[in-house]
Amino acid sequence: MKATFVVHDMTCNHCVQTITRAVQSLSADARVQADLASHRVTIEAPVDASQLQQAIAAEGYDVQPA
Repeated sequence: MKATFVVHDMTCNHCVQTITRAVQSLSADARVQADLASHRVTIEAPVDASQLQQAIAAEGYDVQPA
């Protein structure tokens, strides 16, 4: 399953690492691609998009489906 989100407050590589860890806590094999310039995160994982969104939000980020 592939999902893309906009995370407006993702501003640096530390943010990317935090989001990646949150997603990989749901699925260790998840693939996370982040584009800091567009604030987009694309995730490939066998996890429902709403669960991915909740995991990112739980880290304190404002995350919306793209």
